[in-house]
Amino acid sequence: MTDDGTEQVTGFYLPGEVFGMDGVSRNPYASAAVALETSAICEIPFERLGDLSTRIPSQQRHFFRLMSREITQDQPLITRLSKRSAEQRVAALLLSISTRNARRKLSATALRLLMSRTDIGNYLGLTVETVSRVFSRFQKSALLALTHREVTILDSGRLCDIASGTAQAA
Repeated sequence: MTDDGTEQVTGFYLPGEVFGMDGVSRNPYASAAVALETSAICEIPFERLGDLSTRIPSQQRHFFRLMSREITQDQPLITRLSKRSAEQRVAALLLSISTRNARRKLSATALRLLMSRTDIGNYLGLTVETVSRVFSRFQKSALLALTHREVTILDSGRLCDIASGTAQAA
């Protein structure tokens, strides 16, 4: 929630990803999480990380890598929200989910989008209508196949080109 009480979506986390890093420097947390399906979480109190790092030195390196990844993931969001077209923003989000799925040994082309179009729009700084129109254009351009919340990326090369600004959807 922003200072004026407006909800702002700041990320979509997939299984195995770490969230809540804002609690390391700030208590209470600056953000909250909403599960979009049945989920399990593993809470690691920050105070326990010191103990774990002493007993398992590789754990400290892993935690630092996670913190670095969290920091660097904010940069593309800032870029997506400034001076990029709606098509570029949506394409970048789909490619982000695709890459993260691949990292988890899941399909990079068959995506299940549990979040609503409203949440996607909130995250990308777009209206729900614009998000829906972009998905429709991507489908008509044979970039994607859509069935409810199931998205199949049909042309990841063109989707990459759109995200980078070197091509248009149609």
